[in-house]
Amino acid sequence: MKIGKTLSRQAIRRPFTLVEIMIVVVIIGMLAALVGPNLTRRLGKAKVNTTKAQLVNLKNAVLDFRMDVSEYPSKLEDLLINPGNDKWDGPYLSSKTIPKDAWDQEFQYRCPGDDQDFDIISLGSDKASGGDGDASDLSCWN
Repeated sequence: MKIGKTLSRQAIRRPFTLVEIMIVVVIIGMLAALVGPNLTRRLGKAKVNTTKAQLVNLKNAVLDFRMDVSEYPSKLEDLLINPGNDKWDGPYLSSKTIPKDAWDQEFQYRCPGDDQDFDIISLGSDKASGGDGDASDLSCWN
């Protein structure tokens, strides 16, 4: 008899009401509204830090090139492919291609730079000169 009562109780279990489901959906929405902006902000900061690390890597490769060849490369590709100089001792990057910034844009290389002998720049998340926050331009010298 006990077995019969247990089975009938499980069969009679009532389903969730529409109100209960709506409450759960509202709670999940509130949690997403609280966590979402913070997560987006951290993702933007991570992209900036990744791009800064790439800039340091490229700057060091350009400086290594300068030490060997006695001049700066005319373009970043010279770090990977000998531009025809006997003193070239590259490749100066461990990757087989020139890396892109965290927003999948190519770095801007200027030789001479504005304030330095050369400059390597990422235009940031807005992919245009200027901007604030993660949209601001990043330089290998900052």
